[in-house]
Amino acid sequence: MVSLFVTSVIYLPHRLRLLIPHHLRFPLSSSDSAAAVIYGLNSCRNLQILKQTHALFIVSNGQEHGFDVASKLASLYIINDLSSSVSVLKDTKEPNSFIWNAVIKAHINSRLVESAFFVFKLMRKKGVSCDGYTFPILSKVAVLLESGGTCFAGMIHCMGMRMGFQSDVYFCNTMIEAYMKTGCFWNALKVFDEMPSRDLVSWTSMISGCVSEGNTSRAFGFLNEMRREVEPNEVTLIVMLQTCPSVLEVRQFHGYVIKCGSSIDQSLKNSILKKYIDFGIANDSRVLFGETGSRDVVSWNIMIHLYSSKGNSTKAIDCLNKMMCEVKPSIETFTLIISGLGEFENHSHGKQVHCLALKSGFFDDILSTCLLDLYAKSGYFEEAIELFKQMLAAKVKPEPENMRSFVVACMHLGALRLGKAVHGYFIRNYFSEEGARSLETSILNMYVKCGDIFSARNCFNKILVKDLVTWSSMIEGYGTHGLGFEALQVFDEMMVENIKPNSITFLSLLSACSHSGLLHEGCEALNSMKWKFGIEPELDHYTCVVDLLGRSGKIKEALSIILKKVVIPDSKIWSALLSAARVHEDRKIGAYAAEKVLGLESDNAGYYTLCSNVNASLKRWDEVEEVRSVMKEMNLVKCPGWSCLEVKGVVHGFVSGDRLHCRVDEIYAMLECLNRNGLEV
Repeated sequence: MVSLFVTSVIYLPHRLRLLIPHHLRFPLSSSDSAAAVIYGLNSCRNLQILKQTHALFIVSNGQEHGFDVASKLASLYIINDLSSSVSVLKDTKEPNSFIWNAVIKAHINSRLVESAFFVFKLMRKKGVSCDGYTFPILSKVAVLLESGGTCFAGMIHCMGMRMGFQSDVYFCNTMIEAYMKTGCFWNALKVFDEMPSRDLVSWTSMISGCVSEGNTSRAFGFLNEMRREVEPNEVTLIVMLQTCPSVLEVRQFHGYVIKCGSSIDQSLKNSILKKYIDFGIANDSRVLFGETGSRDVVSWNIMIHLYSSKGNSTKAIDCLNKMMCEVKPSIETFTLIISGLGEFENHSHGKQVHCLALKSGFFDDILSTCLLDLYAKSGYFEEAIELFKQMLAAKVKPEPENMRSFVVACMHLGALRLGKAVHGYFIRNYFSEEGARSLETSILNMYVKCGDIFSARNCFNKILVKDLVTWSSMIEGYGTHGLGFEALQVFDEMMVENIKPNSITFLSLLSACSHSGLLHEGCEALNSMKWKFGIEPELDHYTCVVDLLGRSGKIKEALSIILKKVVIPDSKIWSALLSAARVHEDRKIGAYAAEKVLGLESDNAGYYTLCSNVNASLKRWDEVEEVRSVMKEMNLVKCPGWSCLEVKGVVHGFVSGDRLHCRVDEIYAMLECLNRNGLEV
């Protein structure tokens, strides 16, 4: 009855609780009543209700708490309100080190070092005796201190010894660990030598400290000495494994473990397996993996990592299929495979792994961002967009680095409306974060590729810290849209800001001049590149100049640049000259350029198509037929052109010659109408 009454009191409104008679609220005349209060405290759903219940208890029974009630109150306050847990300790009439230790430990876990030591001093002031756990808990403070950690560890050590804990193994082990982590090896060694008895943890702590210090010989010395007193376990051996700097020593250690007759548990086998893989010894790792009787999820993940890191996605998937027959894969399993697929641009298994992950019930921020990056790299832009929507619905916040993958997807699909939505999401969530600058440049490029140069310029203006990539992207954007003068203006602004251009900046500037027919400005840019900024022009820069001269009708000058052989010409620079010869109907140079192009890349269908179009423009139909015949004999097929268009937030894709769109008849009718009107004009 009392338990039910207490529970009902907790959930009554404040004013109604005050109407309950004083002697009926929390009558604690027996142990049964204390148990009822503890039951009521367990029913507190949040901090506010806990404090209200605590207040009713104080009003009914006074400030002092019994041990059971104080323990329950302190354990509940530790979760959300450490200061209140200290207040409970002050009001406890039955001092006990267990409660005090718990509160001190909670402060240390929250990295409240000064508060933890304050609670310890309060504990001593209240006359509470320290037990064998108090000083080990306090020794953790030494590791957290930025400076003076060794001194603090020494102080705790002295206090513990004065209270008679110098023979306590647990106390000595924690002091060894504290000295080791604060870089005081010799103090740790002194504690170890003075220990009357040592256990497995004592030896392992010393070996671990030697390994951290880089003293491999001393670590092996401790291991050999240890085996006279106690047999090392898997933790000790895993620590020793880290001392092996080469494949030979890993093999020797593996043999040492087998020779000693130590039982090799799964964690030790996994550590040796990983060490083999870290050194790239695939054969040894496969043998050890095959010899392992029972393999856990870590073993399988290590092997999957081996195949994924080598770009062997087929074996990684095969390993996953075998794994699912033995153990359930973890989230790391799928992340390892997907990361390997994205790194080596082997995307054929991406959707398969995605489906397996969903069937296994995995969808977290790391896995989803890896998938987003994979889909963007593999050209599955619609899938990338759909996955991003699912991430937002699941309240998964992608990192700025992974957001770039989604921006790239919008850019390739020409999804301007969706790209603007992403820009708004970026402003709300990432504007002040580190790593946001590169994402800003990606959004700028997205606006450029989606045809909205005005929004691209606005985005550029609002970028507070513009680096060289940002300036080059804006110059390239104007060039893509045929706005050469604006590109030159941005370059001038860049010079005012004392940003030194690089070869990529000049490539964007020359391309802008080429698209806008700015011959004089383009030649000046090429000259200043070398003589003013000390940057040697490369093949791509000369290709832009050849294209610029060709568009301006100066085909012979373009040819002379190639023939000077300042750089070794490739197929791109010859194709630029070939395109110019086609436009200006220069048969001789066109034939010469065609011969050079096909000589360099005889298996490129695009160049054969260009040669065919040049001959067609010159009405040389025999040559057109000859080129087409060669393409047919060589089984060369030009990839069809494609484009996409966003209408009311929906992206529509079109491929040359297809009739798959749901409104294809209307589209072709409109195109025919536009074509007729164009001919009439």
